[in-house]
Order: sequence, then structure tokens, then C-alpha cells
Amino acid sequence: MAVHNSEIAAIFDEVAELLELEGANAFRVRAYQNAALTLGAMPKSLAEMLVRGEDLSELHGIGKDLAGKIAEIVRSGKLATLEELRARTPPHIRELLRIPGLGPKRVRILRDDLGVKSVADLNAAAERGLIRQHKGFGERSERKILAEVRRLKGAEIRVKWAVAEEIARTLVAHLMALKGIETVEIAGSFRRKKETVGDLDVLVTCASKVPCMDHCVAFDEVAEVLGRGPTKCTLRLRSGLQVDIRVVPAKSLGAALHYFTGSKAHNIAIRKMGLERELKINEYGVFKGRRRVAGATEAEVYARVGLPYIEPELREDNGEIQAAQQNRLPKLLTLDQIRGDLHCHTTESDGKNTLKEMAEAAQARGYEYLAICDHSKRVAMAHGLDAKRLAEQIEQIDHLNAKVRGFTLLKSCEVDILDNGSLDLPNDILKELDLTVCSIHYKLNLPLEQQTERILRAMDNPFFRILGHPTGRLINQRHASEIDIERIMRAAADRACFLEVNAQPDRLDLSDIHCKLAKELGVKLVISTDAHRASDLDFMRFGVNQARRGWIENENVVNTRGLVDLRRLLSRACR
Repeated sequence: MAVHNSEIAAIFDEVAELLELEGANAFRVRAYQNAALTLGAMPKSLAEMLVRGEDLSELHGIGKDLAGKIAEIVRSGKLATLEELRARTPPHIRELLRIPGLGPKRVRILRDDLGVKSVADLNAAAERGLIRQHKGFGERSERKILAEVRRLKGAEIRVKWAVAEEIARTLVAHLMALKGIETVEIAGSFRRKKETVGDLDVLVTCASKVPCMDHCVAFDEVAEVLGRGPTKCTLRLRSGLQVDIRVVPAKSLGAALHYFTGSKAHNIAIRKMGLERELKINEYGVFKGRRRVAGATEAEVYARVGLPYIEPELREDNGEIQAAQQNRLPKLLTLDQIRGDLHCHTTESDGKNTLKEMAEAAQARGYEYLAICDHSKRVAMAHGLDAKRLAEQIEQIDHLNAKVRGFTLLKSCEVDILDNGSLDLPNDILKELDLTVCSIHYKLNLPLEQQTERILRAMDNPFFRILGHPTGRLINQRHASEIDIERIMRAAADRACFLEVNAQPDRLDLSDIHCKLAKELGVKLVISTDAHRASDLDFMRFGVNQARRGWIENENVVNTRGLVDLRRLLSRACR
């Protein structure tokens, strides 16, 4: 049975949550949390590593005990430790952990102090105003909890795009292994690169008499066959993700790909344009009366309504059709245009690789530069740098740069924005840096006006360069902070500051909507990985996906510049 890295990471995450809920030793909890982070970001399949006989205990932060547990999961699909924890924890209590903002510690407090043992209990306590009276919560927290409970009742299962990609890659490989399968395309929101995916729409072309449906239902991740016909099947996978697989003729592939990629609003607008030309457009093709006039490619479909090809990421009926009609479609950013990464961490704070190892990993990816952005001292859990340690790191970077040709390590720091808007390090050391990434890690739930002013005051510092992960959100885990993003962007434009598109698949912050707003307001963006290990540098593609959904082009992104132009832009930001 194929087990994905994301599934192993999810099991370890749940173990950590349930252990913390029980009040277990903090070091044991952190071991599982750190392992989940490491495994979720691993580019190589752990299952395949085990098949090759590789020793997983040599992975950073794993060790023999966790390596044995990984092998147990790969072998059986489950972990006895987790099953035991689940058996000791009532299911209604576990459901509380699904509510954003309620981690294990807060659930334990509510359970022990207020007798909250289910979502219903939580809702009742919030409606009676009991939660706001408890230290550490308050009225705003109570309102948010009520809103989350109501949202949870009708929420559909949506997985992060990176998780869906891991599943999709395995599924495509399984389908293509059958002789006679010609093409496999994943459509839907996955193809549009939405940050979360509700299901997978899969289109297949194949030779006649190929037993495609038999092969589809034999996929080893299938938990349930929901429906099956001669050319279509609907499957529920182990992950909970639903997959709809359709066999289509090659002559209809373009029309089907257009139809099932969506979005629904985009498709309705295109069909309306077709009707104005007496054309019928559906998943089978473009028809003039009974005669098929197009459908083998998507470009044909668009051409029939007088439009150039529109990239999937833009198909949200958000102005792309009008832009196409006026020949104003953006020439979207591509991964190969990125010249370097402006946000990564090393072992000096909470990274897993050394300065030299991160530099070598960036060079191996063909980058011209890499900014080292270890945390500042406020992030004590990450062993953040004070001015003295940062000065020592600057010397180390200078020493490494003197030995390397054609590549430059940039001196930087992820400097915390304190709650009064000041920066976590003095200007005397900040002025020695090439750039700063300034971020909020604490007090993410301040009221909108206070949080906005906090960022604006920070931007007034002459050494402020980039606002890191601007809204602080974690997809499916934590909502964005309440900030006036347009006001912040206008201030950034006035002060020649930049905003980050953080490419971590859990963040993707800025959102696509905010990327487009930044472009409209003339604010340049930085797409960075926030890499905490060398392999995380591969996250850049997720940030590029997000930027493309926000209509971002090469010229809108700072780190598409070569080093000379980059330094010029950074010097402009230094007022």
C-alpha cells in the first residue's frame, strides 16, 4: 500500500495534539511536531526510501524510535500509538481540535475548567458568555469561536494544494502504468492551482477496449467505490478526497478539459459568448448545429468565441475574459524567472541545515543569490539571534562569499515586529544587512486598527524592507490577522517597501486576491520559501502558483531581478 509523506506527517501531528491534550511531556510532544514538519516537507517518498533499505533514523530529528514508527505506518497504514491515544480520548473532544484557534492547551483548559466536552458544549458556553470570562480568552475570542463552530457545521473537506498534488502524482502514475492509456489530465480547482482542493477531476484518453475502469478502481488508495460505469467512476480515497475519473475521446479532450477545469462562472461566461455566435459549447466539443467545429484543444474552444487562450489560473470570471477581449491578458510569471530566494533559515535559529548547506542547495537550483533570514531574539523558541549573534553571522556570510564566484549570500534577518510597532533589533545592526524580512509572530489577534498601526509604525523604520507572511494565516488551521491590507499596501508603495508571498504550502500568504490588489496598487512582491531546510527551497513553485492566480508578471516580482538590479531596488527601499 502506497503511503504518502503527508499521511505520515498527519499521523505524527495528531499524536502530538493528543499527547499535548493529555498533558504529556513537552519534549515528547515537540519531537512528534518537529518530525511532522520534517516529513511533510521531504521531497523523497519515505515509503520508497524504506523499500531501498535506507536508514530513516539518519534523517534530522527522527532517530530510531520515530523511524520504527514510520516503518509501522508504511507497513500497515496506521500507528498503534495513535490508536491507543484515540481510544483514550473521547471523539467529541477530538472534534474540538478541528476548530481554528483551539489548540490542545486551550481545549484542555475549556474541558477542565468549564466542562466543555463537545462542540455542542463549546457552542453553549460561548452563547452564555462563559468563555470570555476565562483568563486568556476574552470577548473577541468567544465571538470567533462561535463563528468557527457555525462554519464547521457545513464545511466541506478541502485539502491543501500541495497535499492534493502528492495524491494526484501517485494516481497519474498508476493510470499511466496501464498499457493503452494515452493521456491523463487533472482538471478542476487543482488545475487552477487553488490553495485548497475539494476533489480531483481526472480526464483520460485511451485506446479502445482498454480496461480503464478496472484499473481505476484497483488503485491501492481507494477506500470506497461510489459509482462506476463504462467510461466514468467516482472513488473515495483513503485521504477522504473524492476522485471523478472520466474517459473521453481525444477529439473532445480540449472541450472536456475546459469544461471540467472551470470555474463554473468562467464557463458560463464562455458558453454565453458561444450562444451569441450560435455555437453550443459543452464537454464534448463546440457545435454549430449538429456539426462539431472545435474541441480537440482548449485553444480551439477559445478561438471559436474570439479569444486567445486563457491560462487555467486566471479562470475565475474575475476580469480575465474582458482582458482577453482587449488583448490585455498578463504574461504570467514562471518558475524559471526566479533568480533567488529572499527568506530562509539555518541552524543558527530553527533551520535544519547550516549556512554552507543552504548556500550549496541554492546554487544547485541555479540561483544567483540567497538571503539568510534567521529569526531575531523575540522568537525565543526558535533560538532567535540578538545583535551580537547576528554580527557574528554577518562575518560568516562575508567569509563564505569571499570563497564563491557567481553566487552571493545576502545578509538578512527575519526581524520580529513587536506589538508597539518597533523592530526587535537596533538600527545599528540592521544597517549592516542587505535587507530585512519583518514579520509578526506574536499577538496575531489584535484588533484591526491596532494591528494595522503596528505594521505601519514598523514600516516607518528606515531599514524595513519586506513584510513577511503579511496576514499570518495558516491554511485550514489559523485565519488571517485582522488588518487593513489595502492601507498597508498603499503605505508600502509610499515607502518603497515590498510584501512577501510566502510559498510555504501551509501559508501561501499573500492570497491570490491580495496579490492582484498589490499589482493594481503598484506594490512589488517578493516570492520566498521561508525555507527551514534545504529541500524547502523547492516550495518556490507553490508561491509562483499563487502569484499566477493573482495575475502577477515578471516585472511585479523583486527576486526575478539579477543581483545588481536587486541591490538597486533594495537601496531604494533604504530611505
